[in-house]
Amino acid sequence: MLPVGPATKVTIYLNEDTGAKRGFLRDDILALLHESEVGIGGATVLHPYAGFGSHGRLHRSDEGDVAGLHRPVVIFFIESEAKVEAILPKLLEMVTDGLVEAHPTEVLKSAIGREKVIS
Repeated sequence: MLPVGPATKVTIYLNEDTGAKRGFLRDDILALLHESEVGIGGATVLHPYAGFGSHGRLHRSDEGDVAGLHRPVVIFFIESEAKVEAILPKLLEMVTDGLVEAHPTEVLKSAIGREKVIS
């Protein structure tokens, strides 16, 4: 569990269909973060409804053709500065088309609750 206090938030902006060595880059990045020896505590992948990047073309999730597969994807994680510094070289090497940003943040609370029971 991430301790309360200073941390670093890393955000990665990609296209959903950006390829990588084993498949799609979003999946490879998530696998790197999940399987990392560094011990990244968690990550989130968001699929926004629409967006555009440096090429200026708007891509939306409701486009019926292959253009709809070129939607934006945002991956983010919050971790200690030391763990971010340890994984950043590999992460930056992987991102061949996209944007990676990092900025300091403050963890105010980090709690692990009981599993929710659905009745």
